[in-house]
Amino acid sequence: MFQIDIVEKCKANDRTAQMQLYRQYCDGMYCVAMRFLKNADDAEDVLQEAFIKAFQKIHQFKGEVTFGAWLKRIVVNKCIDFLKSKKERTIALDETYMRPVDTDDDWTVEEHIDIEEVKEAIGQLQGKYRYVVMMYLVEGFDHKEISEVLNITETACRTRLLRGKGQLKELLKTKGYGTGS
Repeated sequence: MFQIDIVEKCKANDRTAQMQLYRQYCDGMYCVAMRFLKNADDAEDVLQEAFIKAFQKIHQFKGEVTFGAWLKRIVVNKCIDFLKSKKERTIALDETYMRPVDTDDDWTVEEHIDIEEVKEAIGQLQGKYRYVVMMYLVEGFDHKEISEVLNITETACRTRLLRGKGQLKELLKTKGYGTGS
C-alpha cells in the first residue's frame, strides 16, 4: 500500500513523493538502461528522460501492474528510441509475409557458458533480434508486452525471438563455446 500512496501523491504533483519514487527505482532502472545502451552517460540521460515521462504520464498508471513494471516499460521504450535515433538508416522489414517459424522453448546452453558470455553474444545480434531477445530473456517480458513496446505483431515478435535465438546459438558456437540443441 505504501507504493500506491506515493504514486497518488505523485499524481498530485508532490515533489517529495516524486523523489521517493525516483530513489526507490533509480538504480534498478539504470541497470535496465545499461543492458540496452552499454554506456553510462547515455543510460543516465535516457533514465532521466524516462522518469520525466513517467511523472508527466503518471495519471495513466492504473495499478494493473506494479509501478516498477510500468516504469520499466517506459525505460525500455526510451532506450529503444535512443538506439533508433543513433542509427543513420534502418531498413523496415515486414515480417508478416515471412513463413512462420516453429516454436522452440529450449534456451539451454552448455554448463561452462556463463551469463556474461551470453550477454556479450546477445549484444552482437542484429538490432531487431537483440531487442526481442533481451526483453524476453533478460527483462522477462512476454510476447504480448514485447509486441506492444516494439509496435510489432506477436507473430513478428515470436519470429524475431526464434531467429535471434538461432543467431545467438550460432554466435556461441563460433566462439568455441558450443550450445545444446
